[in-house]
Amino acid sequence: QVQLVESGGGLVQTGGSLRLSCAGSGGPLRFTNLGWFRQAPGKEREFVTAIKWSGSTTEYADFVKGRFIVSRDNAKNTMYLQMNTLEPDDTARYYCAVLRGSWGSRDSSSFGYWGQGTQVTVST
Repeated sequence: QVQLVESGGGLVQTGGSLRLSCAGSGGPLRFTNLGWFRQAPGKEREFVTAIKWSGSTTEYADFVKGRFIVSRDNAKNTMYLQMNTLEPDDTARYYCAVLRGSWGSRDSSSFGYWGQGTQVTVST
């Protein structure tokens, strides 16, 4: 069974950058579509971005505004999220997951094999 582990979170100042990683084990990820979500305290988990198995197609939530870039290295069984120009509203726990539904779905119920998440905190 596929297991996902996120890493790379931390504390950063407004305007700073972080690069998150999502490493897979227990099975190859190269034929799966993957996504990133985030959840802030007291809020629902929300879609951030998704990337197709080939890496050729991506989509982003509107709030990303060109600040985040998702990528993957199938040889390393890993997906990445480069986050630039971070804002305090980006503070949340970030999760990666496998898209088990149709491409384009942004509902968390369409995703599975969730990792434990990595905390991102952006200070003012």
